[in-house]
Amino acid sequence: MESSKKQLSTQRRRLLKTGALVAGSAALGYPALVGAQAGTIKIGHLTPMTGFLGALGEYAVQGIKMAAEEINASGGLLGRKLDLITEDSVNPQTASSKAQRMIEGDKVQVLMGEINSASALTISQVAARNKTLFMSIGARSDALRGKNCNRYTFHVDIPVTVMVNAAGEALLREGYVKGKKIFALTSDYLFGHDLSRQAKRFFTANGGTVVADELVPTDLADFSPLLLKIRQARPDLIATNLAGNQVTNFVKQYSEFGLQFPVAGFNLNTADAWAAGEGNLGGIWPTVWHHELKTPGTRAFVDKFTKKYGRIPENHAWIEYVSLMMMAQAIRETKSVDTDKLIAYFESEAQFDVLKARKAYFRSWDHQLMQEAYPFTVKPKGQAKHKQDFLLFGEAVPGANEPLEKLAPPKSENQCAM
Repeated sequence: MESSKKQLSTQRRRLLKTGALVAGSAALGYPALVGAQAGTIKIGHLTPMTGFLGALGEYAVQGIKMAAEEINASGGLLGRKLDLITEDSVNPQTASSKAQRMIEGDKVQVLMGEINSASALTISQVAARNKTLFMSIGARSDALRGKNCNRYTFHVDIPVTVMVNAAGEALLREGYVKGKKIFALTSDYLFGHDLSRQAKRFFTANGGTVVADELVPTDLADFSPLLLKIRQARPDLIATNLAGNQVTNFVKQYSEFGLQFPVAGFNLNTADAWAAGEGNLGGIWPTVWHHELKTPGTRAFVDKFTKKYGRIPENHAWIEYVSLMMMAQAIRETKSVDTDKLIAYFESEAQFDVLKARKAYFRSWDHQLMQEAYPFTVKPKGQAKHKQDFLLFGEAVPGANEPLEKLAPPKSENQCAM
């Protein structure tokens, strides 16, 4: 049960956000929600707004907010408006307690969001205990879709295995793997450990040797001790399994240090790539979406987002936007917010427009969204038209004539058992 203090905070937060009239009872000591709010469809949204993933969380909030506004402007869902409740997930423990409070106190119909894989795990556990649907939007750990899967959680972003295969195939073609010594840097939390495990598997299977794998705390700001180790090791390739602004900080400091070993990695969001800056970033990386896709859906989304927020959307803005649109499609098609009906709809492998060349669908047995991914590198110096134009994106993988499941873990290698 919440304390009266937490109840007061929750009610004030809701009333300030919606502009509802206050109807209270002095005897209870806190304002009660007006009856009109009972008619809304409540979405509990959690994402990091602070810490090493905070910059990505800002895009996430803007993306899902824009989707909610569009849905409400078109009449809402089932004749009801969406009531989007967004909070900073902060860390796994806080994310868990906030998810529970949203279910019990705010009476949300579904939970959505998150980028941090460790926080997504705790939210998914809360969702399962409360039999509430959770759409995990930006978390990428394989474990969430594997041994830690559950019936109530669906996963939108590409998982670790897809990221490794998408970038790894490009590295292999360019001659950076077979017979090469690889020095790895790994973010020290659930996602980084998963990424490191799959990267080592890929390198070993393709003739590469990982000579070192250094764990990096998520709050590390000074990479100079690790740069000294890299210089002493003299690797053929530096492979980063880092997250959020860790990648930005590393590549900037690496450039300043003057080392010339090739750098690549298996996780780099476009916002972090932009923050690294032209001249600092090189190598080959994977991404789930980018703003230069030549599809009508992406062009329209980029135009609307840029006009609204005054900046180009990166992949977390896009993925939050399309995730709420997928949830809206499920609610319209089932004419319901009933958890079991929504789960059945997603498990039917219904097709969703995710603003790419090919539509996407959730696999029924591990609840992973099957969709295209893209490798990217850096344009030759002098070709960038502006500070966010120096990335060079490759063709979609899998290819147009290949199944979307090609790069994903097959059922035979997945520990998911719902």
